[in-house]
Amino acid sequence: MTILLLAFLLFCCIMIIPLGLPGTWLILGVAVGYAALTNEGIGWINIVLIGILAIIGEVLEFMLAGRYARKYGGSKRAGWGAIIGGMVGAFVGIPVPIVGPMIGAFIGAFAGALLFELAGGTRAGPATRVATGALLGRVMAAAMKVGIGFVMAAWVIGAAIA
Repeated sequence: MTILLLAFLLFCCIMIIPLGLPGTWLILGVAVGYAALTNEGIGWINIVLIGILAIIGEVLEFMLAGRYARKYGGSKRAGWGAIIGGMVGAFVGIPVPIVGPMIGAFIGAFAGALLFELAGGTRAGPATRVATGALLGRVMAAAMKVGIGFVMAAWVIGAAIA
């Protein structure tokens, strides 16, 4: 029964990742809680490795928007604009329950790349193309982070069963 509860909690954590919420960190927290509350050992080595995956997910999430902005012809300035805009958008969000932070992060990445690129003297057409690249990067980052969440959850369940 404890494995079913563990699986349910991990599934819930995965479902909140695309909403811009810290699902990977909650997966780590569930693993730590499970290890502390049960004698069925996940093992601290596994917990440390799962924590490293969470860190990798965070770093990649913030880097992909900037990388895609540069891939679509943007400057480093546009890359930083996408990263900063995505973070600000996620924290500020928009007044839509549950999905507001995710939409805010997408809009923020687009707006940040666009504004930083326009401030650098790029015309509106090419700057919009760069901002679209930043938006695509943010979408790819969300998908990648969900994938990392699935790997983390499978690892926790595998360690708990073993």
